[in-house]
Amino acid sequence: MQQAPPVNRDIDLRGEQPGRLVFDRGGLVLAEYVYEPQDAQLESPRPYLSPLRTLGGEVVSLFRPHDHVWHKGIAWSLPVVGDENFWGGPTFVRDEGYVQLANNGTQQHLGFRETSGGSQARVRENLDWITEAGVRLFSEEREFSCEIIDDRSWVLVFTTTMRNETDATISMGSPTTRGRDNAGYGGLFWRGPRSFTGGALHAPGGSGGEELRGTREPWMGFSGQHDGSGAWSTIVMVDDPANHGSPPQWFARTELFASLCPAPFFSTEVPVAPGENLRLRYAAVIADGNSDHDDAAQLAAAGLAALTSFPPQRKVAP
Repeated sequence: MQQAPPVNRDIDLRGEQPGRLVFDRGGLVLAEYVYEPQDAQLESPRPYLSPLRTLGGEVVSLFRPHDHVWHKGIAWSLPVVGDENFWGGPTFVRDEGYVQLANNGTQQHLGFRETSGGSQARVRENLDWITEAGVRLFSEEREFSCEIIDDRSWVLVFTTTMRNETDATISMGSPTTRGRDNAGYGGLFWRGPRSFTGGALHAPGGSGGEELRGTREPWMGFSGQHDGSGAWSTIVMVDDPANHGSPPQWFARTELFASLCPAPFFSTEVPVAPGENLRLRYAAVIADGNSDHDDAAQLAAAGLAALTSFPPQRKVAP
């Protein structure tokens, strides 16, 4: 019996244009990391991964949709950082609703400690979190990797360590902690293609729709269909069991638009004391094809294995 050819696992990482890294696998760009965005302050400028593609070449992200221009592929986005907004757009204010305030902060890229390609393409980056008024709240050490799993799927492993650089405790929260029911978004947020609207959510307890928003699960996935090709793709996001509050509540949408977000501050604010570190890790598995619950669970297991086998190189000293 003829054996299948080995899977090409090498990923080339290069700076194709200023402020952007490109993850290329055999001529197919799987992801672009924009680390110096040219965004309006209203959009809380921050690095993001977009576009994102499956190994089959299908785009599984949406950039700057007209309904929420601050949604950009996959990005580490927090709407409640004390009184500051590092998500973008208006801020939810208790008893008032959404109000546009002068509090849209910036995640400022400082430099890379490592950018390397190969079977585990890896980025290690330093950033500062600066308020709209120019105050430095947090320093961040960010690390992520891209790795081919098999001929159908690849995985992104994302790690952030944020250190409070002020002399005051800063509480991390969400619109839900400030009074809006079941709107606990904030964290590693993915916005999917328009055509994914109405797709299926998957979780350990089964598959479904918007009723899964706010549930606590170690992983959650989304399957949607593409315009044009008619193909299907699936993304599964996995929480690291060592994370604060694991398993997290999930902010997930399918009816108005497609999104996934393991939200560590969904319903409870987490105080970060002066000099204290907040460290969180996630995996996102991106796969060609439609998934049922069992298939999504297998993709989640691959994501968890990547979290386990690929720890960050260095921890920030407490």
